[in-house]
Amino acid sequence: MAYLTYIIDNYHALPRTMAFIHTHRDGYPRAWHVDYPNYSNVGSLLALRTDFIQRQGYANLRCIHEPGCKNPAKPFRSPEDVEPDHIYELSLPEAWGKFFEGVEEMAEVPEEFATACCAQFAVSREQVLKNDLQQYVRLRDWLIETTLSDDMSGRVLEYLWHVIFGRPAVECPQLEKCWCDLYGRCELWNMQNSAERLET
Repeated sequence: MAYLTYIIDNYHALPRTMAFIHTHRDGYPRAWHVDYPNYSNVGSLLALRTDFIQRQGYANLRCIHEPGCKNPAKPFRSPEDVEPDHIYELSLPEAWGKFFEGVEEMAEVPEEFATACCAQFAVSREQVLKNDLQQYVRLRDWLIETTLSDDMSGRVLEYLWHVIFGRPAVECPQLEKCWCDLYGRCELWNMQNSAERLET
């Protein structure tokens, strides 16, 4: 709700790069899903390569795949096959329809959604503005009106943010490359590439 309200209220005066994060600062276990050393959101934001965000348009601030990538959301499972804590999957098509209403190339809901967890991301103004203001308003209306619990409706959006901002439904970049692109932590990526070159 806070993310959507910020976009709606500031749609015509957005900053060039935005990071949407949780309110906690750092430390385990509260910030367990922050990739940066000491689970620090301050550190991650200070290191964030905004030039990469401008080029790509959007990036999840978490690179570690678990949870989220290894257990994709499948919105067309039979209800009896859905585990109780995955019931949000069945509401993905409804939320998708609210946001992409009238967008012909997005009429078909994907069979599977996957992304690293936890709905902390950075996005460029240009990418946000590729969607009409009314799309964000409709999605916020859905969030207000849905009978899902806050936890479950939040999980629906967790699996939609990356698609809303122009990425494919399954978005799980290689860990080492993600850390390099996003935070300039390229040691592991460079080591891996060097090892691959030696093998070939």
